[in-house]
Amino acid sequence: MDIFTHQNAYIWFVPICALAIGVEMYFSYKRKAKNYEFKDVSTNVYFALVNVFLDTLMYATSFVVMDFFYDYRFINWEGTGFLYWFIAFVGQDFLYYVHHYVDHHSRFFWAVHVTHHNSEYYNISTGFRSPVLQPFYRFMFLIPLILIGIQPLHIMFAYAMNQNYGTLCHTNFIKPTKRKGFVGFLLKAWEYIFVTPSHHRVHHASNIKYLDKNMGMFLIIWDRIFGTFQAEEEEMEYEKLKFGLTKPLDDKGPVNIIFHEWKDIFKDFFHNKKDLPLGTRLKYVFMPPGWSHDGSSKTSKELQRELKLDK
Repeated sequence: MDIFTHQNAYIWFVPICALAIGVEMYFSYKRKAKNYEFKDVSTNVYFALVNVFLDTLMYATSFVVMDFFYDYRFINWEGTGFLYWFIAFVGQDFLYYVHHYVDHHSRFFWAVHVTHHNSEYYNISTGFRSPVLQPFYRFMFLIPLILIGIQPLHIMFAYAMNQNYGTLCHTNFIKPTKRKGFVGFLLKAWEYIFVTPSHHRVHHASNIKYLDKNMGMFLIIWDRIFGTFQAEEEEMEYEKLKFGLTKPLDDKGPVNIIFHEWKDIFKDFFHNKKDLPLGTRLKYVFMPPGWSHDGSSKTSKELQRELKLDK
């Protein structure tokens, strides 16, 4: 029986994560940091439960598809040694980066991913605020790794382990290291290679400078390589770091939180832009969030260019 399954990866993580949330809640209370709010945490739990339900529903389908591609793999591995697992973890993390980049640069995928970003709080429970509809297509991004001979079950194990690490990065209580000496060197080396809470705080921030930055889950090197890295600044000149969407939701009901962007896409395609050619209306579905044909709304890159010009 293979112990390297994503179910096993999550089972041992649950008590660790519960303990971490308890500790974080304690320090939040003691420091009067107000990092937790009951309704927000309840929404995170709701998202997690819906995601688990859909994940279970899609379990058979996703593995049927992945097993189909595994039959056409280019490489047959003899055993599962260090190199095999190294490729599994690093390859999965890279494909997650690609997936995450697409989530932020195509409105169609952003409509799913946006649910992970609409909380105005940032704590470990935010890591469970899942893009609940992703189980319907997430496995399709893993096909390249399957084709080089990594077993689907092992890819999902690597995904779960990397996700466990990423969940613990959702905290305000771990800051970038300022230590010097050998220990400081090691910590800075870790921060250069791996995602840290500071890196992921940037990712969740809605400040213009921070939009669509730090896409990595486990390794931050992809962001450094592909130009999406942004360090956290302690004191931003123009505003303090804030979480949530650039346009906060008025209706924070459980249904609207999941479907609000889909509603806006529907309106843009069928009503608001109905006088436009079909090709232009399709751009409102698949171009980056904020794209507009007339400049009435702007993408994150356009906003960032304007910010640099203003300074």
